[in-house]
Amino acid sequence: MNNENKMIIYQVFTRLFGNNNNHCVYNGDITANGCGKMADFTLKALGEIRKLGATHIWYTGIIEHATETDYRRFNIRPDHPAIVKGKAGSPYAIKDYYDVDPDLATDVPERMKEFENLVHRTHRSGLKVIIDFVPNHVARQYHSDAQPDGTTELGANDDPNYAFSPYNNFYYIPQSELRAQFDMKEGAAEPYHEYPAKATGNNRFDATPNINDWYETIKLNYGVDYLNGGTCHFSPTPDTWIKMLDILLFWASKGIDGFRCDMAEMVPVEFWEWAIPQVKEAHPEILFIAEVYNPNEYRNYLFRGKFDYLYDKVGLYDTLRNVSCGYESAASITHCWQSLNGIEKQMLNFLENHDEQRIASDFFAGDPRKGIPALIVSACMNTNPMMIYFGQEFGELGMDSEGFSGRDGRTTIFDYWSVDTIRRWRNGGKFDGKMLTEEHKRLYSIYQRVLTLCNEETSIAKGVFFDLMYANKNGWRFDEHKQYTFMRKYKNELLFIIVNFDSQLIDVAINVPSHAFDFLQIPQMEKYQATDLLTGAKEEICLLPYKATEVSVGAYNGKILKITF
Repeated sequence: MNNENKMIIYQVFTRLFGNNNNHCVYNGDITANGCGKMADFTLKALGEIRKLGATHIWYTGIIEHATETDYRRFNIRPDHPAIVKGKAGSPYAIKDYYDVDPDLATDVPERMKEFENLVHRTHRSGLKVIIDFVPNHVARQYHSDAQPDGTTELGANDDPNYAFSPYNNFYYIPQSELRAQFDMKEGAAEPYHEYPAKATGNNRFDATPNINDWYETIKLNYGVDYLNGGTCHFSPTPDTWIKMLDILLFWASKGIDGFRCDMAEMVPVEFWEWAIPQVKEAHPEILFIAEVYNPNEYRNYLFRGKFDYLYDKVGLYDTLRNVSCGYESAASITHCWQSLNGIEKQMLNFLENHDEQRIASDFFAGDPRKGIPALIVSACMNTNPMMIYFGQEFGELGMDSEGFSGRDGRTTIFDYWSVDTIRRWRNGGKFDGKMLTEEHKRLYSIYQRVLTLCNEETSIAKGVFFDLMYANKNGWRFDEHKQYTFMRKYKNELLFIIVNFDSQLIDVAINVPSHAFDFLQIPQMEKYQATDLLTGAKEEICLLPYKATEVSVGAYNGKILKITF
């Protein structure tokens, strides 16, 4: 793990980033709506992303996946529309683990070369590259035309007469046709046909998935017999394990710096325990980030499974979302880090990603400014990685009804579309700010300030953390439901951080307990000259255990007060 920097990951949905079309039509195909390309990540674009404070970029949707777009002239089989979500298709319905999605290429036959160039350009810009690894399921019509010599395609040697066999790559429903509970034709000449039916990606082991299932995917078999109470058959090493390790090594050899592993907890931890050390032996610096939602499994996936980082979704994300919307007390933020019991440095913090609703959407906060206190907390409370989702820094609304993805507060991952704030920011690749509104620019400057501080300030990148909330319960001039306060310290530098989730300016008095002075070794003083790192403004504050520190903080805002002893 690289401990020099605090990781700031910029997640970008690759095919949407460079699309300039400002009049996309509902459910439009690639001809009508257009599609961004890898080539849109120019050195200028990557430099701008770096300027925001990013250290890593996660290119979401690189690997070839099912789509309704016809690429037959490039020898890529079309997918049946009944089992593709949206015209563009889901990036999590992998169609060929060894190939790059043709949508992203300027010159389709050169798509792998274009990806290699993208990795090279990204590194030249001082950023590291993360891509998805989707281990749990593949597209229903999985077919690799880029499979390296000497490897066999998934399912090629399966015996479909067995619902489960440790030698199979898929699970089957023998002697059963797939009879999904939705239109199996979807405008095609013939209905989609699958016999025998294969189990669906979200662990449906029957032949009748419905519209709410991951019906576009089939589940991969890692040697777990779900039909018999989940008994494990891991010896000899399951064939699927060997194939998946080959795939990881294939992409690692392209010079990438990390994998974000989709639904990692749906794959047995024993696989990761076996595979990750082998990948790291060949590529010692490579990172593995797991999408895991069950806190009871966190330690298992970190210590046994050898992951570097895990999503902090059901802890910090859910809490900050509720606090920002006024449904939960800011005091519950303390419980979040305490419940992690020492693994907080291995959690990936975020407020938006491709699965979640946009902060500015009507379904979340309805106003991007309400996310500012949450941004300061999640970026500054520890040394662990922070991730933002492209457009978040401008308050992207996510309120379009794009096609398969309805008006749900999310930016589509299924449709050909264009993202308003990103299009304005790019302005045809000029990045001159001419199309951004004053609100966009104001929000961006806050994001840029907070994210760059994460690595400018050693107290945030490496320092210790002290939560002040316990000394401010039922405070006379402090509302623990609407404010959160903590300290970070490194050597002779102290950051005193306070955020305000309230809709009005507040004047608060914060108790700094004597334990904080001992633990952080802070000299007590009546008058300290402090600088607010967010604005550059200077103010005098007192730091004494028997006298409250008085601070005023604006609505939906925060202060990062720096004191040097």
